[in-house]
Amino acid sequence: MKILVSAIAIASAVFAAQASAQEVAELNDLEMAHIAYTADNIDIRYAHLALAISTNPDIHTFANTMISDHTAVNASALGLLDKLGATAQDNFFSQALNEGAEKIINDLSELRGAEFDKAYAANELAYHQTVNGLVEGAMIPNIDNEEVRALFQQGLEIFKVHEGHAEMMVKAVN
Repeated sequence: MKILVSAIAIASAVFAAQASAQEVAELNDLEMAHIAYTADNIDIRYAHLALAISTNPDIHTFANTMISDHTAVNASALGLLDKLGATAQDNFFSQALNEGAEKIINDLSELRGAEFDKAYAANELAYHQTVNGLVEGAMIPNIDNEEVRALFQQGLEIFKVHEGHAEMMVKAVN
């Protein structure tokens, strides 16, 4: 039952992201930067939760990679924004991502053992598929600043690797 609840929360977040892809494509570079920064921070939160709850060494390895990689990408993004004299702009989509993450974190935090590992792995796969699709299809083609676009492209390469690892993790825990 709890896995079903988490799966529904994941599916709802995925649907919301896909339904808003056209709206995201219409945002400016600074709003897209905020979405990316928010998405990275959410995955860092998921990873810290996994470290706190899971006892599976593979889950811990994956979670530590998420923390390290997403923190590094956010540091690069903040450095670029500073160089450009700009500030990421909060927006409806960043807010929706945070709201969806709260539900997922609450659902995941009720799970333990293999049930948690399966739900965490499924969430990571769905999350990376959704965010990667949004970045690749709606954001990168619509970013005006070349340096910002290049940073998004570099991040996407890293996060596609995460997606592949998440897919392997789903298979391993099921």
